[in-house]
Amino acid sequence: MAEIIQRDGTWAFDGDALRLTPGRDKNVSLLRRELGELVVPLGALAGISLEQGKKSGRLRLRLRDGADPLLHATGGRLTEPHDPYQLIVESDRYGVAEYFVDEVRGALLLDQVPAGPVDTYLLPGPSVPLSVSAGDGTAGFDGERIRLEWNWKTEDAKAAAGARTLALTDITGVEWHPAAGLENGHLRFTVRHAPTKTPPKYDPNAVELWGFKKDPLMALVAAAVQARLPHPAQAAAHPVDARPEPPSPPVAPTEDDHDALLRRLRELGELHRTGVLTDEEFALAKQAVLKRM
Repeated sequence: MAEIIQRDGTWAFDGDALRLTPGRDKNVSLLRRELGELVVPLGALAGISLEQGKKSGRLRLRLRDGADPLLHATGGRLTEPHDPYQLIVESDRYGVAEYFVDEVRGALLLDQVPAGPVDTYLLPGPSVPLSVSAGDGTAGFDGERIRLEWNWKTEDAKAAAGARTLALTDITGVEWHPAAGLENGHLRFTVRHAPTKTPPKYDPNAVELWGFKKDPLMALVAAAVQARLPHPAQAAAHPVDARPEPPSPPVAPTEDDHDALLRRLRELGELHRTGVLTDEEFALAKQAVLKRM
């Protein structure tokens, strides 16, 4: 077993997985402390490196694309203090760090772990339930529903609509952006059949972030939701919003099929009402049925 213990945290490797435990030093970020210990299976790794400096260095893990819902939800926008896959190493521990790197690389080579992307999450994401208050609201997630509540800093029109509860089954995407410079950040949920380009300040499905201490914690909510959505590789192969072909009416109905055609009209109406058929698709299918009557 290889292990390196630093004020920034402890990394241990047993040949099958890496156990990443954040340190208790005051400089360890709030996000890493809240995320807690991570167990990264060897199969989720694409590589490991050590960057040496005069006073301190940094161990870095590189995960395979698609292995971690946190990395996917944040799109690589986690800065160094919040990235759980980096460890600050003091210069007098470089020898231990080099040994650690060699052990992990040797295991990757021995197990012939590919560095390419994966089509399923290999890490579970943050545990639920969880709730985070930052920016103009509070986002909570219990594994099935997302609850968005607003505070006194929320824009009036957005607050007037009241708190929102979104079912996980209605969510097609989630993203977290940190505040950068004069540009605010956000946590935004994409709701099926309700795409929007409204700025987060006015979007009832988004929490606006201003760059304060708790903003990174919203990434945990994003990751917990992402972990329970279809994997991006699967979603690309089977789009969530892919629409079935409009039902076609019977080709040669008899004079006794009038009731069947009425039932078909009702079915088409229900498919249109629930959003399965667009207005255009419904109109074409309905016209085809009426012609047979």
